[in-house]
Amino acid sequence: MKAYFNINKKWLQVAITCLMTVSLTSCSLFTQSSVEAKYTTPPDVSTERLTQHVKQLSEAYYPRDYTHPENLNASADYIMQQLEPYTDRLSEQKFTVRDKPYRNIIARFGPTEGELIVVGAHYDSYYKTRGADDNASGVAGLLELARLLKQHPPSSPVELVAYSLEEPPFFSTDEMGSSFHARQLVETERQVKLMMSLEMIGYFSDEPDSQDFPLSMMKSLYSDKGHFITVISNMGNRDITAQVKSLMMGASDLPVYSLNAPSFIPGIDYSDHLHYWKQDYPAVMITDTAFYRNHHYHESNGDTWDQLDYQRMAKVVQGVYATVQNLD
Repeated sequence: MKAYFNINKKWLQVAITCLMTVSLTSCSLFTQSSVEAKYTTPPDVSTERLTQHVKQLSEAYYPRDYTHPENLNASADYIMQQLEPYTDRLSEQKFTVRDKPYRNIIARFGPTEGELIVVGAHYDSYYKTRGADDNASGVAGLLELARLLKQHPPSSPVELVAYSLEEPPFFSTDEMGSSFHARQLVETERQVKLMMSLEMIGYFSDEPDSQDFPLSMMKSLYSDKGHFITVISNMGNRDITAQVKSLMMGASDLPVYSLNAPSFIPGIDYSDHLHYWKQDYPAVMITDTAFYRNHHYHESNGDTWDQLDYQRMAKVVQGVYATVQNLD
């Protein structure tokens, strides 16, 4: 009886693996090959400013996890200070988690009415990691995007949001800063055209086998080199994913790949976009694929500013800018 059970358990595992492979392959192909670039000419992005922001957050305010509230507050103050020249509609969303105060920083651009575009990035880091890629890179991209939107005001209302409390022990819970922001949008009955989560946008490699995937067969669909940026979303957001991918592809020569897949694929819902899905808002994650590429991810005292590629990070920001300005 035990041998029979073991045999059936083995076949069940094989069946589940095959099902995941077929599902993932079909999901990957859905937006991988058919999307064409929509060409635009975004303004230049400053690699010097990107570097400055990442260094400041990852060095001066290290560590910036929830056990170091003084560094979280210093990070929030820095973000506020950097945003002030670009908009007079700058605010804090204060919230309390486990009897302690935290805050999201919100900068608004464009008209006050109409469907909203949200671009967000968390500014906290995991425990004792420097958090340069995760996620000072996303915040740096957010700050550069603000500068561009000051120079070229968008036709749609835009909110740039720097979140607190994305990392454990709050990760994937309603205590994340992005959960408070998403719920506030619902409470105010705000219509959202798109939310974009900038989650690790600075680590790239041209070395063979520098890119990992949930399943090794995905290397044949994408690349074994970590030289691209990805647009990630769930199965219900295939159309908006294709639009974002098209605009990002046409903004620079940086390769842009995409994936729509169920949340049981590890990494699909691993950031702030999760809470906008929960509120039925269309949302995507823009990412260098995190731990599937950056092996300094959550490494104690690792993930440092000098490991990032600021030239390619600038191209990611150009793609995000093109999306904000041209999304249908």
